[in-house]
Amino acid sequence: MRRCESRCLAYAGTRNECEQLKKKFAAWCEKHGCADAARILERDWERMVTFFDFPKEHWQHLRTSNPIESPFAALRLRTDAAKLFKKVDNATAVIWKMLRIGEKKFRRLKSPGLLEKVFSGIAFVDGIEVKTRQEGVAA
Repeated sequence: MRRCESRCLAYAGTRNECEQLKKKFAAWCEKHGCADAARILERDWERMVTFFDFPKEHWQHLRTSNPIESPFAALRLRTDAAKLFKKVDNATAVIWKMLRIGEKKFRRLKSPGLLEKVFSGIAFVDGIEVKTRQEGVAA
């Protein structure tokens, strides 16, 4: 377990635990003259804790601040070099090859089978699927 996980809002185990940490943080901000930080956190609170409404296995992917740009960082370094090619086809080939190599290092989505449940609108509370009881009809 990371050192930060026991104190950071984003790594709380449940929404209630996260709200308790938010209260502690707001009190700390008031004490140290950073009331604006607590106000901004309050304003953006629902967006920040939205990941609790998804499967726990997906939280790692949802917490990232830059899921699209990060995999392409290495490619961005090479696009300037690709501009030196006289033919567009050669530059395209270099960029394409870099993408193919980078693809092997992309982080795979944990539990991709849960995507169907998320897409179909099944509710999750604190990362756990909510089972609704279906009342059976007496025959």
